[in-house]
Amino acid sequence: MNFFTGKAPATDFHCTAKFRYRQQDVGVTVHLDGDNARIEFDHPVRAITPGQAVVLYDGTECFGGGTINVAYNDAQVLQYV
Repeated sequence: MNFFTGKAPATDFHCTAKFRYRQQDVGVTVHLDGDNARIEFDHPVRAITPGQAVVLYDGTECFGGGTINVAYNDAQVLQYV
C-alpha cells in the first residue's frame, strides 16, 4: 500500500475504494500490516482480480492505493471474485 502523505491514517480505518475507473465508490474497511493491507468490502463486489489496483478515497480526495495480490470469498482464495 502507498499513501500520498507517506503515512496511513490509522492501522484500521474505513473509507471508500475503487478498483475500476468508472466504478462507483464502495465502502471498505482497511486493516494494515506493514506494507500490506487486508481490505474488506462493506458489501460483496464482483470482478475483483489479482493484479488490479485498489484506490482509496476520503470523499472525493484520493489518498492512497495498492495492487491486489489475492482475492478471497468466504476465506477461499480465488482467481477472481
